Amino acid sequence: MSEAQNSSGGCEHLSPRASEANYTGQMLEVWPKLYLGGAAAVARPDRLKAADISAVLTVDSEEPSFKLGAEIEDLWSFFVPALDKPETDLLSHLDRCVSFITQAHANDRTVLVHCHAGLSRSVAVVIAFLMKTDELTFEEAYEYLQTIKPKAKMNEGFEWQLKLYEAMGNEVDTSSAIYKQYRLQKVTEKYPELQNLPQELFAVDPTTISQGLTHQALYRCRKCRRSLFRSSSILGHEEGNGPDDFVHKRMKPHSVFHYSCTSYFIEPVQWMESTLLGVMVGQLLCPKCSAKLGSFSWYGEQCSCGRRITPAFQIHKNRVDEMKVLPVLGSQSRTIG
Repeated sequence: MSEAQNSSGGCEHLSPRASEANYTGQMLEVWPKLYLGGAAAVARPDRLKAADISAVLTVDSEEPSFKLGAEIEDLWSFFVPALDKPETDLLSHLDRCVSFITQAHANDRTVLVHCHAGLSRSVAVVIAFLMKTDELTFEEAYEYLQTIKPKAKMNEGFEWQLKLYEAMGNEVDTSSAIYKQYRLQKVTEKYPELQNLPQELFAVDPTTISQGLTHQALYRCRKCRRSLFRSSSILGHEEGNGPDDFVHKRMKPHSVFHYSCTSYFIEPVQWMESTLLGVMVGQLLCPKCSAKLGSFSWYGEQCSCGRRITPAFQIHKNRVDEMKVLPVLGSQSRTIG
């Protein structure tokens, strides 16, 4: 357990100087050799010099208009374009931000992390650093920072993204179901205004991948055997509450229902692109034989277990077969999905 965590699970001050509310102008040292501040903090290079700051991480809508490098010799700087809005994607930048601070410290540099007001965007980045470096939970890191800077308050979007960051082990795993679902939700916020869907949104069509390149399970159309997606494209979800999630349907008391998951919810695959563009809701058909496989909705759909998935790209399990690769022989055995 980190020194920042006491026996009751709370957080003690990580920096002795932070506990003394060490301000330099509009800056506050919140961790050894790490300052938090607003735009005013970088307006006075003399104050940066006084705090021995030689690395500046800016999280704002635009870079500082003045050149700190002209005033501070050998200055390290890093800029992350971000608005203080819940829909802003800060999660995708967290690894690089944390790496910048870590490398600066490894070179004995003092770092300033700042945004416009020093209350939300910069706070989110510092919390990510504390979570990663001191192995704190999101709640512990946030509580600690607020004891040092009570006005620190992130918007709800950044809080959600930091919780996802924690769920991924304090590292952005772009191959994880958590990140894929997050990416889809970010696109949904801009849909249908988008003229084009980002190509990185789509999983590669498995028909274009050599069988020897992967050991993942393959899912094929039950009717024509066309390869549709791989197991890595399945976006798992926490099972819903069954009947409790379907109360709005006013089910008959003696009706018999099954609440297990009867569909796969997956990331979009390349063969879906022409179907999805500019359409909010529709059917998913096999690209070879046009058999109905399932449906999609950018608004979201409810799984048979009761859980709502947004956006939803749903393939019914009884419309596909799962083909597993045997680890020893490298051949395939057929199992019913």
